[in-house]
Amino acid sequence: MSLGKFEVVVTVMESGSLTKAGEVLGLTQSAISHAIASLEREYGFSILTRGRAGVSLTSNGERLLKYMREILKWNEQMMQEVSAINGIEVGTVRIGTFTSVSTQWLPGILKQFQDQYPEIEIKLHEGYYDDIEHWALTGAIDFGFVSVPTLEGLETITLHRDRMYVLLHEDHPLAGQETLSIYDLQQEIFIMPKPGCDNDIQRIFKQYAFTPQVKYELGDDHAIIAMVQNGLGISILPEMILFRLPSNIRAIPLQGEHFRTLGMAVPSLEQMSPASRRFLTTVTEWIKGHVAV
Repeated sequence: MSLGKFEVVVTVMESGSLTKAGEVLGLTQSAISHAIASLEREYGFSILTRGRAGVSLTSNGERLLKYMREILKWNEQMMQEVSAINGIEVGTVRIGTFTSVSTQWLPGILKQFQDQYPEIEIKLHEGYYDDIEHWALTGAIDFGFVSVPTLEGLETITLHRDRMYVLLHEDHPLAGQETLSIYDLQQEIFIMPKPGCDNDIQRIFKQYAFTPQVKYELGDDHAIIAMVQNGLGISILPEMILFRLPSNIRAIPLQGEHFRTLGMAVPSLEQMSPASRRFLTTVTEWIKGHVAV
């Protein structure tokens, strides 16, 4: 059976190197190399190539990777069902997440879940919206936190609506306003989230056919806030990110019904594993009890 070899290949690609894959799986680099070579001999062609830039899939390896992930996923689900039949809650849940969810929600959710299901392992993969969508579509994660709407091919559950705010330095001429319209911002220098984590703002700009004067693009929310704090421009961010803002920054609501809608995305709600279903139930219960509507 090649399950162990499939796990080696998938882990190498997810971790980016043989050494890191060995650390994740508790195997030596020699054992990792042997497993890959054995699978390549069995199939009669190369699956991975090794170069200065690291490890990458061959074209044949790319064709097989999605099947390896599917086989591993279904084997994991079967073993979870076997355990459930025997009255034991075990398994692994792989979750895609981004910074504000990791900071504001996950610690409480994970504590509640681990108290209930101590034998279920949680693996977190942090990235931008488009990373998480891609991981969910390719089977690299079981499900992920996303901004809704998301890509076709994914099913979603809506969790929370997060109001959008304009961030200004306290000395900015507009800092005294109670609300701001998008047209108030036409002459302003924008500090934008980089592509892949700017979906919510781009939807607003598209709605008003508005082209901002973007000077900086950053992928880290805290870096954007620091730039605003130093008077380098303004930004628009969702409320959940604005926890413990510096005292010299004003967060002013954007006029209109502008929200980031947060949800969970999965390839198929019907085909979720037992452990994933339990985690999703914990997420919805925790949000209902801890997040203001």
